[in-house]
Amino acid sequence: MQVILSHINLDFDGLASMLAAKKLYPNAKLVLPTKQAKSVERFLAIHRDSFNLYYPNQITWDSITEVILVDIASLQRIGEVSNYINKEKVDFIVYDHHQHHDGNVTAKCGIIDPIGATITLLVEILRDRNIAISSFEATIFALGLYTDTGSFTYLNTTPRDLKAGSYLLECGANLQLVSKFSESPLQEEEQKLLHSLIQQSEEHYFQGVDILIAYHQQKEYTGGLALLARKALEMTGTDALIFVVEMGKRTFIVGRSTSDRIDVLPIIKRLGGGGHPKAASAMVKNGDFQTVLETVRAHITETVKPSLIAKDIMSSPVKVISTATSIEEAAKMMLRYGHTGFPVLENGKLVGIISRRDVDKAKHHGLGHAPVKGYMSTEPTTIHSNMSIEEVQNLMIDKNVGRLPVIEDQQLIGIISRTNVIEALHGEKMKTGQVFDRSTPIEISLIERIEKLLPENILELLKTIGEKADNLNYRAYMIGGIVRDLVIGRQNDDIDIVVEGDGIYFAKLLANSLGGSVRVHEKFGTATWKHLSGLKIDITSARTEYYEYPSALPTVEMSSLREDLLRRDFTINAMALQINKSNFGKLIDFFHGYKDIDEKKVKILYNLSFVEDPTRILRAVRFEQRFGFEMDKQTLELAQISVDKISSTSKPRLAHELNKLLMEENPVEAICRLQELGVLNYLVGPNNFDIETIQLLERFKVFVDEVTFSTESENSCNEQLWICYLAILFFKQENGLQLVKDFALNNEHLHIVDEIYHLVTSEQALSDEIQLGNLHKLLKKFKKEAIICFAILKNLPEVKTKLIKTYLIARMAIPKLIDGRELKALNIPPSPLFSKILLEIECAYLNKDIFTKKDALRFVKNEYL
Repeated sequence: MQVILSHINLDFDGLASMLAAKKLYPNAKLVLPTKQAKSVERFLAIHRDSFNLYYPNQITWDSITEVILVDIASLQRIGEVSNYINKEKVDFIVYDHHQHHDGNVTAKCGIIDPIGATITLLVEILRDRNIAISSFEATIFALGLYTDTGSFTYLNTTPRDLKAGSYLLECGANLQLVSKFSESPLQEEEQKLLHSLIQQSEEHYFQGVDILIAYHQQKEYTGGLALLARKALEMTGTDALIFVVEMGKRTFIVGRSTSDRIDVLPIIKRLGGGGHPKAASAMVKNGDFQTVLETVRAHITETVKPSLIAKDIMSSPVKVISTATSIEEAAKMMLRYGHTGFPVLENGKLVGIISRRDVDKAKHHGLGHAPVKGYMSTEPTTIHSNMSIEEVQNLMIDKNVGRLPVIEDQQLIGIISRTNVIEALHGEKMKTGQVFDRSTPIEISLIERIEKLLPENILELLKTIGEKADNLNYRAYMIGGIVRDLVIGRQNDDIDIVVEGDGIYFAKLLANSLGGSVRVHEKFGTATWKHLSGLKIDITSARTEYYEYPSALPTVEMSSLREDLLRRDFTINAMALQINKSNFGKLIDFFHGYKDIDEKKVKILYNLSFVEDPTRILRAVRFEQRFGFEMDKQTLELAQISVDKISSTSKPRLAHELNKLLMEENPVEAICRLQELGVLNYLVGPNNFDIETIQLLERFKVFVDEVTFSTESENSCNEQLWICYLAILFFKQENGLQLVKDFALNNEHLHIVDEIYHLVTSEQALSDEIQLGNLHKLLKKFKKEAIICFAILKNLPEVKTKLIKTYLIARMAIPKLIDGRELKALNIPPSPLFSKILLEIECAYLNKDIFTKKDALRFVKNEYL
């Protein structure tokens, strides 16, 4: 026989979970605990007959073979029923949402998952199994869900809880009934107990957080301590509280927290209880009340996690201006860096703060030429680097200031803005809309992956570079695509290194000590070091960049690693891999690129990314196609909003990205994705892309693949293919091929377009019966890609398409039977005749008139001697 049990002082989540479990185990008996919460008692007083409920004394416990525990995983909290269970002979099934506890039973199956409410787990199972839920059942389940998540406001609430709530509403849950029982008024005895607890309370303050300890003693039992704890938190505004209440021979301890920094679970576990970091409880039988209270007091500091301090969240190094800086220049710097204010220094000492509001007012009065000294706020409020984030927040509120300079040893070492505080408290990057892990990057060792994917010589070279960086006290990192590919598990030997130091100096040092040459780009603070092995490594100083206007090329300045990574395109490309000896192989991930790779997402780093560089839209599509990723919702929306900037971007910049995109494995899918985003409207023009164009592109791709597959030539994948795709896209337009030439990056690209134009405008018709040799005379001078493009654009009949395909495959297999030296040996003087003869030999070979060198020599002697 099966029974379904939950904890004593049964709450609505426990009751709802019992009823939901009954739907999964219809033969099981629902056994009520001896005590229920007051709100559950009131509910059952009306609805008791709606359920087939049993009391413990109505069960033949010797016949129990399976015990289904819900909203609890330990027998310690099911009351006296635990004495009736033969633990050696029964199997346990558990559904619970509390953290694991040492006293948990060993379950043969079930689910334990730390989410907002246990009923969520069971609703998910019912939904997945298509088990119907009546409107009344949905209402009870919703009662459990809403009360245990505080109507989805408690910090342990998860997206799964919200989805479960939505599903229950679809099933007909009655929110009026939910509201009636979840927010029922306190009874007189509950009001008295709450009043006594508030009166007998003491406040403990640690590193910026408040914890209330409240205590009370009475002889009779009063339930509902969890509800009273929530009410007390609302009334006092403290960050956490712990109730110690003696009722008869039992002492109840309830802990509640509203702060991520306060975990009440450790102190509750000391007293034999369990629960969540933010909601836990314990019960001590026949314990000494004062001993329990002193235990709570003695260990209250254990609940508080170390605070983030100013040094953890400040921005550094600090961009400052002098008292002599003009208002106009200060305004430009605010625009350039996205700051709303700057510290003002005089003789190296902090003397004031100038805000955007101050600057705007001065400019409004025509004082852009004036120095900031006359308009800055003097005697700025400063803080020390070890001030807790909560104290920083309170100081900002009390002083009504938006930025606080951080001073250490009388030196300005950083600055904290409201944005920094919000980022740290809520984990959001307000400027960019991207999620960060506070101000601390994710750090993961990839040493095993590096050793597996990188050749040994490159691995050793990187270690040597790291040691050279150590000698200069530089921090050195691999960055960019190679880090992304290492995380994904792909091979890549295109190495970019950034140092927090002088990159050009470092590159020259490497060349001097390890050999090779250096090419320097002073404007960008970069250098390319060519190692003696031939390996090229780009080395840069950590830098930041800003754009004077949308679509402009960036202006670059020196900065830190974090700023350097922030200037990049996507989170998956904004990771660094440290190569210093002590931390070799450590991944530095400020922006959750590692997580985005795992979730196959392409995310930009800040909202204006596509506006500043619209070619990143093309790059996003390239990464989608290459890795099978997708842009996340926000990135997709911003790409669609910014797509019109494509028309103002220079053709060479677009061409560089199109070149890479259309040389990927699936160029047609990439083009269709560009159309979905609206890119082609601004690249090719509106109404120039239809199903016919898609068919032409697909036919071109198939044609190229068939020719290259048949030849198996290493050079078969020509780098000019991408511009052929553009030719097909632009072909319908008036002078379309001429427009394509604007995208040409070199003379070879121009030449391909000219060849396509010549072929498609030629009046010369191809006979269906033409021999391959004769066809060779017509097409010898044209590149393979141009010929294929011509065949597709002219929509040649299948018989002619097949002929051209046969010709191209045969052409690439023509052997070099003789050359100029052998013609000279036959006493034929060097002249344009050489080319004619060699062409004739190739044509004869294609026509199967000759096969060997001997045949070729005989042919020359017969025709030209």
